[in-house]
Amino acid sequence: MSAPASNPASTSRTAVGRGIPEASPLLIAAAPAIFLLFWSGGFAAGKVGLVYTGPLTFLAVRYALVLVILLPLLLVMRPPLPRTWVAWGHLAVVGFLIQGVYFGLGYVALGTTISSGAAALIVSLQPVLVALLAPRFTGERVGPSVWIGLGLGLAGAALVILARSTVEALPVVGVLAATGALGGMTIGTLYEKRFGVSQHPVTANTVQYAAGLATALPLAILFEDHRIVWSVPFALSLTYLIVGNSLIAMTLLLMMIRRGEVSRVSALFFLVPPMSALIGWIVLDEQMPPLAWIGLALAAAGVALATHADQFANIRRRLRVTDSRPAVQSMGLPPLARSELPQDGRHQR
Repeated sequence: MSAPASNPASTSRTAVGRGIPEASPLLIAAAPAIFLLFWSGGFAAGKVGLVYTGPLTFLAVRYALVLVILLPLLLVMRPPLPRTWVAWGHLAVVGFLIQGVYFGLGYVALGTTISSGAAALIVSLQPVLVALLAPRFTGERVGPSVWIGLGLGLAGAALVILARSTVEALPVVGVLAATGALGGMTIGTLYEKRFGVSQHPVTANTVQYAAGLATALPLAILFEDHRIVWSVPFALSLTYLIVGNSLIAMTLLLMMIRRGEVSRVSALFFLVPPMSALIGWIVLDEQMPPLAWIGLALAAAGVALATHADQFANIRRRLRVTDSRPAVQSMGLPPLARSELPQDGRHQR
């Protein structure tokens, strides 16, 4: 089941033609950094909120409040809606995989004694899985530079968890839940790239968070006691996750997946564990051993290589072209004068 990767330019033109706002070049350039900050902070924010309620209850409340914000916007703005039931279905499937499976199991993991940095590290293996599966499911070819970048990112993430293992014992339930979350995000990313079509962000988010609520709420009713201790830290955690994680980070992630190669967008996830560990160190006082800082630098180098592979390839091509130019081109002669030179490169007498 393979298909050619979508053309970002043609997708953008189609989106504009359907009344869907086009992202500005500045937003496109800043999207990776903004996404990384808000997404990484979500692990520490989730850890704070889970002190006051169960993971699935927390997630159901979060999704319900997101929909309270989105539904009025949907009615007032009247954004373009999916044109077919199949398009509605694709949005719902992505919502189930990312909002239901990924966040649901991710919160179950954070509800254990696992640290926010360790949970982030497990799901950061997503770029490797995406790179392995992308050629089959999206038709993308993963080049050597991207593979080298992924390898560096994986090595950096491994250093972070190795450093964390000296100060933290990983709970089995937490590891299994985080691994399940990894599977949900990987499949959701590939599914979005393979079947996703540009939709208005209000429309897409409304459908996907409705799918997430439909997944989390029944499970919370069945398996949790629905107890919530309302407090300032809980409210701040919930606010951050609704605005920063649900509305800003998810919108940017889906935009980047549709506009770029999925393996390179996924490489950003290698920076999530060290960034989450750094935020956990600041907010939760989770220990950050020296080796983890080396892992952070290595992961950053890997992400830079994987996400800017085209630029490095262009530089190499220009260098090869420069080296292969005939010596006559360096003589500073105008084109007509060069055309009058004999084939052996000597001037006519």
